[in-house]
Amino acid sequence: MNVLTLHRFCSTSRRALGAMTATMLCFLCCANANAQRDSFEGPPINYLTAPANDPVTQLAAKVEAGEVKLRYDLQHGYLKSVLEALDVPISSQTLVFSKTSLQLRRISTQRPRALYFNDDVYVGWCQRGDVIEFAATDAKQGAMFYTLGQTQDGSPKFVRDRGQCLTCHASSRTQNVPGYLVRSVFADSGGQPIFGSGTFNTDQTSPFDQRWGGWYVTGTHGEMRHMGNITYEEGDTDGDREAGANRESLEGIVSTTPYLSRHSDLVALMVLEHQTQMHNAIAAANYETREAVHQSYQMNEFLERAPDYLSDSAQRRIAAAADRVVHHMLMCDEFALTSPVAGTSRFAEEFAARGIRDAEMRSLRDLDLNTRLFRYPCSYLIYSDAFDGLPEQVRNKIIDRLTAILENRADAPEFAHLTPTMRSEILAILRQTKPEFADNKETNSL
Repeated sequence: MNVLTLHRFCSTSRRALGAMTATMLCFLCCANANAQRDSFEGPPINYLTAPANDPVTQLAAKVEAGEVKLRYDLQHGYLKSVLEALDVPISSQTLVFSKTSLQLRRISTQRPRALYFNDDVYVGWCQRGDVIEFAATDAKQGAMFYTLGQTQDGSPKFVRDRGQCLTCHASSRTQNVPGYLVRSVFADSGGQPIFGSGTFNTDQTSPFDQRWGGWYVTGTHGEMRHMGNITYEEGDTDGDREAGANRESLEGIVSTTPYLSRHSDLVALMVLEHQTQMHNAIAAANYETREAVHQSYQMNEFLERAPDYLSDSAQRRIAAAADRVVHHMLMCDEFALTSPVAGTSRFAEEFAARGIRDAEMRSLRDLDLNTRLFRYPCSYLIYSDAFDGLPEQVRNKIIDRLTAILENRADAPEFAHLTPTMRSEILAILRQTKPEFADNKETNSL
């Protein structure tokens, strides 16, 4: 039960070929998900049975205890109230019209699904939907999935997913852990993805012309073109992209009256693309480290080694996981904007205002939007509970590696986008705002 793009590949298609393709993709997706589950449903992860402590779980406990009362309104159900309770800004609203999620029968080009998010929580809402969908980041377990029934009868109750969402939210697209993804598809006039034309998993590295198929997009982007705001016909992957470009309003395309905002902000979409895969990289490092340590300790007993001995193979696995986090965190291979971009809502201002700032008022949430997404290309999720919750074996490696790169003591072609000035600025921000870096001045090895 997802919030981003739980693809129901086996849903009925209007075309026989589309139905066959969808069924095959569903089979492959399920097979892949089942293979991945074997690695995290048992010890040491115990994904389906371990207690969760994410923001949605915390809110559910407060609701059940009577500490928080969720308000219901006839148009949006509990949506406004849960966004307020979870501190999720309305300005983060984006609208997706492709039928690629749990409540696909509620979604169409005229009734897109609304998605809202903050650093840790994603909320999905459909007009006349049966439930509100949630995905929330647990510091230890990664992405957790929930629904909240849209009915006034009885007390509102959050229901935790027990594996259904993992059909698509635990695959190579989510870095092989329960995670998040943003998909771009060629959607037809009914919102049905044309699978034969291909789909894209999008993040900050994605070419602009592969983004936002099946989404509405408000914002300006100069001469660059994306896939949003228009529909496609089978065999036509070009479409009239000019008609969907540089839309500052969705007027004339779809009515936004039923939604909390009239925007589907371009900058919010770009931040969403970065954040989802950054969360996945952190969760993957968490899982890999716990599994490597667990297996190494099991072998210690068998080989009569010291109980806390960490094998060379375990250390290599942990180092590789740390490198993948660093790669995402420093925005390696980011698509270089060839025109400035701007959103239409207050998202950019509100997002930046949440930043932790150094003495010179610099923050990792400061946006560039001229040639890249962030002014200082180092992910703000370094401040997240998920990052702080990483096992120390991998967190320390990440901090050491970042420090070495930012101090120009380690270099590699993938970090060539970081100029000496950028590195110095990022390091200065971290040393003033993240205690581990203040204590890590040229003292740790690579």
